[in-house]
Amino acid sequence: MSGNRLQRHFEAARQAGRRSLIVYLCGGDPDLASTERLVPALATAGADVIEIGVPFSDPLADGPTIQAASQRALAAGTTLAGLLDLVARLRRGGCEVPLVLMGYLNPIVRMGVGAFVDRAVAAGVDGCIVPDLPLEEAALLGGPAEARGLSLVLLAAPTTPPERLRAIGERTRGFLYYVSVTGVTGARAALPPELPAELDRVRAASRAPVAVGFGISEPAQARALAAHADAVVVGSALVAEIARSGGAPDGPVALVRALAAAVHDS
Repeated sequence: MSGNRLQRHFEAARQAGRRSLIVYLCGGDPDLASTERLVPALATAGADVIEIGVPFSDPLADGPTIQAASQRALAAGTTLAGLLDLVARLRRGGCEVPLVLMGYLNPIVRMGVGAFVDRAVAAGVDGCIVPDLPLEEAALLGGPAEARGLSLVLLAAPTTPPERLRAIGERTRGFLYYVSVTGVTGARAALPPELPAELDRVRAASRAPVAVGFGISEPAQARALAAHADAVVVGSALVAEIARSGGAPDGPVALVRALAAAVHDS
């Protein structure tokens, strides 16, 4: 089975008829040492893919929970280079869960796109999500990334027109990230009733697996959506639990274990 860890995971999941749980945590919140402890613990608890957020001072797609985590991480001195070094340490320590960096274009451009791709691949990063990189400019990062086996994950939303959705579904690598609601990230008590039908439409338009995120916070929500997607993404609820626990693993691990059971049993 070829491809990076992310691609191999989804191929194995497809063959097994199994849905996947993707979780997000903000790298460096509350500090890098906590992130380094949490990533393998969350993988053991059942997270199939882990997104590590790269903190940024102007996170346009993020709600207050992740914005606050980003500020804490920046205050602790977290940088893109520091997170790449962290991924390299995790890989040296035997952590094999697919890892995806999620962040904004500015830090990548500051490092240099080529340098970023080289360092990410050398560290053991499997993919990246860049919310402020539109389809029309995706080649800026997608070309160098694909040449090195790094998956550039593209996003679509309820407002994405059908023709554009098909183009995103062709261009994305690893998976297609479908934003379940308009607006920013953040846990929501209820999700749109039309979302299952929308997910069925998106999966029909995408050559890549479809992951649904934004607003999902409870196992019942994750279970319901897993029937209509290849993967479910939970971010803000986990970030809030990490904040409550001060970076200790017990609370976050319990949340991920419950979410994984819901997704994997669907």
